Amino acid sequence: MLGTPLPDALRAERIDDVAVLTLARPAKRNALSDEAVLGIERFFDGLEPDVRAVVIDADGDHFSAGLDLAEMTERDTLAGVTHSRMWHRVFEKIELGPVPVVAALKGAVVGGGLELAAAAHIRVAEESTFYALPEGQRGLFVGGGASVRVPRLIGVSRMADMMLTGRRYDAQEGLALGLSQYAVADGTGRKAALELAGRIAQNAPQTNFAVVQALPRIAEANPRDGFLMESLMAAIAQGTDDAKGRMRDFLDGRAKKVTDE
Repeated sequence: MLGTPLPDALRAERIDDVAVLTLARPAKRNALSDEAVLGIERFFDGLEPDVRAVVIDADGDHFSAGLDLAEMTERDTLAGVTHSRMWHRVFEKIELGPVPVVAALKGAVVGGGLELAAAAHIRVAEESTFYALPEGQRGLFVGGGASVRVPRLIGVSRMADMMLTGRRYDAQEGLALGLSQYAVADGTGRKAALELAGRIAQNAPQTNFAVVQALPRIAEANPRDGFLMESLMAAIAQGTDDAKGRMRDFLDGRAKKVTDE
């Protein structure tokens, strides 16, 4: 991962079991060029096998203001489909990749920036965070996966409102609606995301795999198929030596119990 060549708009580092990908184009509010999106793909393709979690954060005051409009060109229909499908392919590497991903949000999480954030599994939003989908005001339609992922978080009607009227949601509204799972003070998003990723990295690998790979598919399946997939995944997870050792630790009093604290 650290040896993977990345464009100047991205920076990678390793902190223990956690890989960190930073959007590093603050002067452009971390607008996402095609070069940056393809760099995100290379980062996730190049993750070392012992990485247990990923954090995506950003330099400057904003997570990402979305697609770099300077790269907008007059594409024909096929080229437009191909471009959108490239974004889909890359963001699927995040959503359905090998490890859980935590996004540290702040400032603008707009358009393609929201599409990137929605592909992560956990989102931590600083108080400065605001969400918007301005494509509807610009004669465009989302193309990086928002029409699939955002309605899962907030519902179709709220996403339609954002696109039709230009409505913005702030950090607290986003927390209440499900755009993030955590709201933290300004300047603390990266720290909070790293703490969560560190906690996730301590989970059994088979459990993290099941949550990232199986849970979304089970949730989308019809109930009969979903129940069967759940049973198969539960059996696979509990049959590992790791799970057996963790259960022995719990039964012998060596593992922390769940409390109300």
